[in-house]
Amino acid sequence: MKRKILLVITIILLHIQVFSQAKKPRIMIVPSDAWCITKGYYTSFDDQGTKKQIPDYKKAFQNDLDLKLVISKINGIMAEKGFPLISLEQTLKSLESNSAEDAILTSKTGGGITESPIDKLRKTAKADIIMDLSYRVNESGPKKYVSFILAGLDAYSNKEIATATGNGAPSFSVDVPILLEEAVLNHMDNFSNSLQKHFDDLFENGREISIYVKKFDTWSGDLEKEYNGEELGTLIENWMKANTVKGRFSTADATENQMHFDQVRIPLYDASGNAIDARAFTRNLQKFLSAAPFSIVNKLMTKGLGQAVIVLGEK
Repeated sequence: MKRKILLVITIILLHIQVFSQAKKPRIMIVPSDAWCITKGYYTSFDDQGTKKQIPDYKKAFQNDLDLKLVISKINGIMAEKGFPLISLEQTLKSLESNSAEDAILTSKTGGGITESPIDKLRKTAKADIIMDLSYRVNESGPKKYVSFILAGLDAYSNKEIATATGNGAPSFSVDVPILLEEAVLNHMDNFSNSLQKHFDDLFENGREISIYVKKFDTWSGDLEKEYNGEELGTLIENWMKANTVKGRFSTADATENQMHFDQVRIPLYDASGNAIDARAFTRNLQKFLSAAPFSIVNKLMTKGLGQAVIVLGEK
């Protein structure tokens, strides 16, 4: 009897330990593009004849005290619910101190991809979830109230996984952070539950990324070239089946010149407990293609946390 009681107590303690060590998603709150552009916190550039506007988060923090206070308020709400938070402002400072982050990724022959500010932020912060925030102060007679939109985005796939929107009660208060706090409090339980549910799914089924395999024009081979009787494209798909979580991925496009895999499920963490992003996972595919029997020189490039590109034929 005593042994049974001890066994039951041990099982209960193990469950408590596992529960207490359950991982929470790392979250970063970012003002939305629409909010930044409406407030004038953006920079413009010409992209092949098309004028584009990019949020200037540094300018927003330097010129809008309400933004800092608002983010601090929401940080406090999420911290009370046990969610680890990443400071956008501190991440910006880290980016600024690392000049390499401002470089454009290119091949030795000039090919490459550029990263947006939010892609750079995600890669540096390595947040699991981005909370995209928009808010506006409205007037109702002598009173004021806040309208807000809070969208939880998977930092790897950019899919919306949770949303909260609403209006606060009209108040004589002119303190915007307090008005916003009052507006969002009633929505935060459902919102945070949705975030955790999504993260739990990632834990079980892997996080979602996309992978592109392309070729340089200078490479004489292609994805239909055969190795031991199998086309290279088929062998890459076989590698994906063997290395993704539960073999889950989709081949969105496949030609002799390129392949696109989306909904690629990869483990959240490696054996050492470090977060795995698209670059870390795809580096193994890069090594696979570099080794015999292929011995293909290739270049690995990334965009943010959730997209990797392997280009075959040169570095």
